[in-house]
Amino acid sequence: MKENNLEIWVNQYTEDLYRWALHKTSSQQVAEDLVQETFLAAAEKIDSFRSDSTPKTWLFSILNFKVIDYYRSKSKKDITLENDALAHFFDQDGEWKQNVNISIWDADDANLLDNTDFRTTLEHCIEALPPKWQSCVKLKYLSEKKGEEICQELGIAPTNLWQMIHRAKLQLRGCLHTNWFKH
Repeated sequence: MKENNLEIWVNQYTEDLYRWALHKTSSQQVAEDLVQETFLAAAEKIDSFRSDSTPKTWLFSILNFKVIDYYRSKSKKDITLENDALAHFFDQDGEWKQNVNISIWDADDANLLDNTDFRTTLEHCIEALPPKWQSCVKLKYLSEKKGEEICQELGIAPTNLWQMIHRAKLQLRGCLHTNWFKH
């Protein structure tokens, strides 16, 4: 009987779960995978569903844990500093380069987020970040999570978070400077 419920839930809730996963990850492929993993986990644990909550709430709870697991796994990957945009600001020892000239963007660029091409370039630059940095940026600026929550979800220290955010912003600035403002 519960297997029939799962089939109904797949038909009823897939689109809502997908939209939420896409919002959380900004990747169609990852969102599809997380929704699929959600239903697989639900199928394995369907006997534990006691109807204390609605099926939709239960499925979203599973999905939220899948999203957290996704970001945790990404944050555990090693960070390499072998990146041209970041190398622009730091020397081999990780120290600031002296006299780095950063151009000022035009005031006309104030509404760049309304420009589809710019948003595509920005997404490309975010995807080029090391996985840990990417996770931090997405959770802080796209999901608007507080630093404390991000540290807890990714299992990192606050000082590490702010260092990653700072370096990610530098890399994003360099990437946008190279791929948008210089083209």
